[in-house]
Amino acid sequence: MNTIIKILLTAVAVIVLSKFLPGVTVDGFVTAIIVAVVLALLKFIVRPILVILTLPVTIVTFGLFLFVINAIIILIADYFVGGFSVSGVWIALLFSILLSIFQSILFSLLKDDK
Repeated sequence: MNTIIKILLTAVAVIVLSKFLPGVTVDGFVTAIIVAVVLALLKFIVRPILVILTLPVTIVTFGLFLFVINAIIILIADYFVGGFSVSGVWIALLFSILLSIFQSILFSLLKDDK
């Protein structure tokens, strides 16, 4: 149940960011949900592979290359999902940074204080 809520919150974040960033477009909420699912799958499957392959560069840049990996994942999602487009690498980088910030704020609301 928690995963479904996180996907829906990510879809809301994608919609909100597409309204504010000029190079990002999303056709509708269903497309945003598909984008959220594809991003979750890509972060689960592709991101670890990219992190391992680019480990020396990530170490040299003190982890800043992970932002580039996130932008690559956004561009891969752009390729696979119709109705979602990102105009370039810099917009994908900005989108991934803002999406991470937005997700951390929204996901912190889900935490249970025990």
